[in-house]
Amino acid sequence: MKTLITRKVGMISTIAEDGAMKAVTLLQADANTITQIKDIEHDGYNAVQLGYGSAKRLAKAQAGHYKASKSSPKVVREFRLAEITDELKLGEQVNANNFEIGDHVHVTAVSKGKGWAGTIKRHNFQRGRKTHGGRSYRRPGSIGSMFPQKIFKGKKMAGQMGHEQVTVRNLTVSLIDNTNHVIGVNGAVPGPRKAIVEVRGA
Repeated sequence: MKTLITRKVGMISTIAEDGAMKAVTLLQADANTITQIKDIEHDGYNAVQLGYGSAKRLAKAQAGHYKASKSSPKVVREFRLAEITDELKLGEQVNANNFEIGDHVHVTAVSKGKGWAGTIKRHNFQRGRKTHGGRSYRRPGSIGSMFPQKIFKGKKMAGQMGHEQVTVRNLTVSLIDNTNHVIGVNGAVPGPRKAIVEVRGA
């Protein structure tokens, strides 16, 4: 099962065998605990619930849920699986050993929030002219017509930018450090440092 909850550490540069420099994102891959196993018979679908970190306090409902796995995770995520194997057992640890260098993975995280942004920053609109009496420097311009007297949903306008769930697909695992519990993937990963990042096999 190549799925893991990690935390973003930062980025470094590495030099490949052919001399090319590549950007690598480091992810803190501490052991995850299997807190629940779901199957088609009882839940209608196959999935495994993983817990990451250690919470200082838990609500009674949460404590009761995690009692069988003998854990108190701070972050919990659910990953759907094609099938449930006998190797998966409640309370067992899942770590970076499941991954190998060269594996392709999908990473999911919440991107950095940019706040309220205009159309130039948010949608790469072109600014208006600054000569010959032009006043529309950073205005969005016309947003509709006389008919049908409404603005269509999805119109590119100013609004909240960032702080949304983003998945980057088919990144390559380029580094695995079991001593320091670190995984390195080629390319950029959404979110700021210390962000929770879900890693799953492609």
